[in-house]
Amino acid sequence: MEQTVEQKLSALYALQNIHTKIDKIRQVRGELPMEVADLEDEVAGLQTRINKIKAELDDLEDSIVTRKNMIKEAQAAIKKYETQLNDVKNNREYDAISKEIEIQGLEIQVCEKKIREHGFEITNKTQVYEKAMADLEDRKKDLEVKRAELDTITSETQKEEDELVEKAKQAETTIDERLLTAYNRLRQNSKNGLAVVTIQRDSCSGCFNQIPPQRQLDIRQHKKVIVCEHCGRILVDEALSVENQETV
Repeated sequence: MEQTVEQKLSALYALQNIHTKIDKIRQVRGELPMEVADLEDEVAGLQTRINKIKAELDDLEDSIVTRKNMIKEAQAAIKKYETQLNDVKNNREYDAISKEIEIQGLEIQVCEKKIREHGFEITNKTQVYEKAMADLEDRKKDLEVKRAELDTITSETQKEEDELVEKAKQAETTIDERLLTAYNRLRQNSKNGLAVVTIQRDSCSGCFNQIPPQRQLDIRQHKKVIVCEHCGRILVDEALSVENQETV
């Protein structure tokens, strides 16, 4: 059976009332879900940064150990070459061994320079690492608090929200598809989620612009779907809204 315009408007306003209640429940949570998500991202980012710094510190430590071993090998080579100097038979052999000793000496200097540089890097990176660890602990504590707040609010309102969401789904089945599409589009484009609004003090309660008397009369007759000329929301009169408040 084809619905009358009044029935369509009544069904739409009933759906709007349900959605408004859902919106109010979600508003209670405020920015908490977003804050929790941001903190989770921040914790993950800090953890990644800490892991990277730790890997860099490990590489520097390994490099120092390698350089120290190279110094030991160079020192051992110098001792060996110094012993060989005692057995040289000519200047050519002496110069060649002396050159090797000089090369090993330079190798030791290079390694010692690298060890000092790595030591400075380790000191600086350790400070950054400790700061990041402290920040991570702080963010984890903040996240724990925000999660607890969100869990508390969610647990208090989730059942009611689930029931309303189910009620909204059922209400949607009674509304013409094209009208429902227009309604959903209006809700998405509205900051307060209002697609169906009443006339209050001769004005649209969505955008507060005045509605001419003749247009108000047309709205009260429930003969056609009328939208606000300024904001595009669907307009219903207060009598229809009262009926719905009693049934929702």
